[in-house]
Amino acid sequence: MITLRDITLRRGVKVVLDGASATLQPGEKIGLVGRNGAGKSSLFALLTGRLGNDKGEVEVPKHWRRSEVAQNMPETEDGATDFVLQGDLTLVAARVALDEAEKANDGHAMAEAHAALADAGAFDARSRAQALLMGLGFRTEQLDAPVNSFSGGWRMRLQLARALMCPAELMLLDEPTNHLDLDALVWLEAWLQRYDGTLIIISHDREFLDAITKVTLHLDEGKLVRYGGNYTSFESQRAERMVLQQAAFERQQEKVAHLQKFIDRFKAKASKAKQAQSRVKALERMEKLAPVLASADFNFEFREPLNLPNPMLMFDDLSAGYRTDEGDKIIVRGVDRSVLAGQRIGILGANGQGKSTLVKTIARAQAPMAGKLTEGKGLSIGYFAQQELDVLRLDEGPLEHMVRLARDVGPPGREQELRDFLGQFRFTGDMVNQQVGSLSGGEKARLVLAMLVWQRPNLLLLDEPTNHLDLNTREALSMALNEFEGTVMLVSHDRALLREVCDEFWLVADGVVKPFDGDLDDYQRWLLEQSKEAARAAKKQPAAAPAPVVAATPAPAPASREDRKASGQARAKLAEQTRPLRKEMEAIDKRLHALAEERAEIEAQLAEGAAASAIAEMGKRLKAIADQLEADEMRWLELGEQIEAMSA
Repeated sequence: MITLRDITLRRGVKVVLDGASATLQPGEKIGLVGRNGAGKSSLFALLTGRLGNDKGEVEVPKHWRRSEVAQNMPETEDGATDFVLQGDLTLVAARVALDEAEKANDGHAMAEAHAALADAGAFDARSRAQALLMGLGFRTEQLDAPVNSFSGGWRMRLQLARALMCPAELMLLDEPTNHLDLDALVWLEAWLQRYDGTLIIISHDREFLDAITKVTLHLDEGKLVRYGGNYTSFESQRAERMVLQQAAFERQQEKVAHLQKFIDRFKAKASKAKQAQSRVKALERMEKLAPVLASADFNFEFREPLNLPNPMLMFDDLSAGYRTDEGDKIIVRGVDRSVLAGQRIGILGANGQGKSTLVKTIARAQAPMAGKLTEGKGLSIGYFAQQELDVLRLDEGPLEHMVRLARDVGPPGREQELRDFLGQFRFTGDMVNQQVGSLSGGEKARLVLAMLVWQRPNLLLLDEPTNHLDLNTREALSMALNEFEGTVMLVSHDRALLREVCDEFWLVADGVVKPFDGDLDDYQRWLLEQSKEAARAAKKQPAAAPAPVVAATPAPAPASREDRKASGQARAKLAEQTRPLRKEMEAIDKRLHALAEERAEIEAQLAEGAAASAIAEMGKRLKAIADQLEADEMRWLELGEQIEAMSA
């Protein structure tokens, strides 16, 4: 188990942990919660050994392997699957041991390395890595794409997959859902529910925490308090605890006042001096309780729109996509819908189906590929893009951003008015001039929200607005959206926000946009069914090798008798030419099957404890089998390519 005893941890002059203690049992799933800046990530660094504590004791079992999501953006030419495989440190170590044994021609070491590879699941490791990637939203053609060909958000998904690949007794996940769509989040939730190690999660997604965690560890004012239950249970327990703590403080204050009154009254009287002195000592010995200081809630509201056109938008056979060097790439087509004043629309769809493309087209960030998009008179769009934080000028302060916004976009405002407005979003004093690059992710997101509110829109287009928001700010956003008088179109993986704000859903799937008749629970069931259908389709594919992808073509016109005869002769000729190649492929298939059976038999003998004299020979035989398998698989692929070329 993990034990923290009287821990003090400083980061610079700031005390992050002050006499904190906690005990976590093996196999528990813990949600680590606390306001932004409380020190949650510092606690993770302490548990992994990247930081040392100033005082106290940290005990983590020495044999425990630890896994966490690296925060650096990887720059490598390695393929996505190979990059994820490198996260399995046990497998990597076994492969290194085998390479060294082969170089030394040490049969005994080869046998041990092969046994270690079997224990590490080497023979299905690649398929497990690709299953992780597919679950996190990667497409089949991306599985071997170079890591540095992906954008920042996708590279963070690669880092998450790499962390999940590691067979660890302790897994630390810091905001793992930030770069995920709802479908990937649902998949991750199910995966973590099956994970049997000790799991500690930092997340601001209430439903995600509720679905996974059974223990909540609250970090506040440098102290750790353990609560049994998920996040919702924690909130209820903490509210009760705060009420009791405040009541105890008030009772103690009454007792202190009573003792002080007696001391003040009788300390000068000789007959009462001894009694007064005993009360002074009682007052000194009394353990002082602190009052409950609840953190101030953050609230804001969208200002009333100047007008509400109805309808706000009309789509007429709209197609949306983007232009490439190879030509136009249409993602969604044939959209015929209207957006009315006051609607609250949640946009659902699996990753890559076109949700963001549709939103960008509505926001005028890219032109329609075909069809017509008609805007209502006086339409004013407030757009929060997924990459909105990236467009902030890192060397400027919040006030400079607001001054430029008021000047270039409007409505206009005086500097003092802009300062007062920023104060509503917790940018006060010198903070209005602090460089944005030094702000936290949550502070940057609050600045973007402030800029959005200032523009006084009547249509809000929000594409993953909660990625960097803590729970308090998410709740404030939910309340502000519910009170907003205009129209909301929302893409989000935060199910609590979708449930609280949206009263209808659009589904973007298979290149079209259609209404989704159901709620989020129905959508999660639909995602599960889609996943099962994909799995069933995959099982029907030939096991020997993946079938080539063939582009769909229009059906040909009926062939004439002469054409059919010529076609038949061509097929017969092709069959005759490829017969030797196909026979060789069949022979290789049989040999591959026999080698696999022999390898499994040797590995079973090693697992049961073979005689010491035979282990070295078994190791050498396993090496020979591995070499033969690799050579046969390469030849099988070459033959397949030759047959395909002849067929073409």
